[in-house]
Amino acid sequence: MRSQVSEMSKYVDILNAAWEQHLAPRSKDAPTVISLFAGCGGSSLGYSMAGYRELLAVEWDQNAVDTFRLNFSDVPVYHGDIAALSVDECLQMTGLQPGELDVLDGSPPCQGFSTAGKRRLNDPRNDLFREYVRLLRGLMPRAFVMENVSGMVKGKMKLVFAEILRELKASGYQVSARLMNAMYFNVPQSRQRMIFIGVRDDLGIAPSHPIAQGRPFSLSDALGWGGRIEWVTGFSAGDSHGFKDPAPIVMKDGLGGSGHSQYRIISNSSYQETFLPITMPSPTITKTIPDHNIAVIRDGAIERQRFDTAEVQRICSFPDQFQMVGRYNQRWSRLGNSVPPLFMRSIAEHIDTHILQAQTLGTAAD
Repeated sequence: MRSQVSEMSKYVDILNAAWEQHLAPRSKDAPTVISLFAGCGGSSLGYSMAGYRELLAVEWDQNAVDTFRLNFSDVPVYHGDIAALSVDECLQMTGLQPGELDVLDGSPPCQGFSTAGKRRLNDPRNDLFREYVRLLRGLMPRAFVMENVSGMVKGKMKLVFAEILRELKASGYQVSARLMNAMYFNVPQSRQRMIFIGVRDDLGIAPSHPIAQGRPFSLSDALGWGGRIEWVTGFSAGDSHGFKDPAPIVMKDGLGGSGHSQYRIISNSSYQETFLPITMPSPTITKTIPDHNIAVIRDGAIERQRFDTAEVQRICSFPDQFQMVGRYNQRWSRLGNSVPPLFMRSIAEHIDTHILQAQTLGTAAD
């Protein structure tokens, strides 16, 4: 128990310290960022925690914009269709000239690539990356970051991945793309994503990615859970395979060790069970609430039938102080769609140290 409490305290301390970094005043020479497809601000919070000054966020969803503005009152927001945002308007809103921005960030909607969806090669959402490329070519930042799901390098979606990589390189950038898992960057969630990092050709700096920062935090570390707990998804309350009869949810030994805390996920389509210890990171939090029903089971009995969003925030590495608005499913959707802030903080810090500051040193040497 002492070890569990200390690990939870360590994780909470990291979140609280990161929040204080977000609140710290920015110097005039702080690195700058524009966030496209900003959502409720997961990436923006990561950049802010890393000391960046955000000049503009672009987002069309009303609930996401309301949440963003509540937490980033000093950041201008373009609320509308990104296709209607011209490069000139973007420059005017930020006071920039082409080439002056440090980092352009964006996570184009990824449902067409996701292995959790139908994976349609011609899904129109797959083409939203072109809006990102259009603004990239107009703004010509020193570096860029583009995040997307791991499914874009699986099966037939590799064709789209190759096209994206080709277009990014043709925009005047050296580009590196790597699958990264947020759980190695202080996020208590196994969330694998494709991270593109680009550096403008004239800087002469090769793009690179941050290395893992330590062992993953677990679900237990994030929430302080102890005892014998299962996380069960995929059943409605009246399902004959569900929660009315406690017999199917009795804990089993030999799945990570007798007496270890465990949770399990059950698919309602096949009723297959996967057991994982809560001493591991959470599975990926997706946009959609799993089958609209979750139960927390302790000692074979239903404790409650869903997580509250404060717990989901912790799992997604949003500090407790971050404010969410809207209905339960809206708050869940915002969190499931977001880049975990601590993950993006690591990427942003790496870019500042290894690209932006390296360019400054190179310029001074010349």
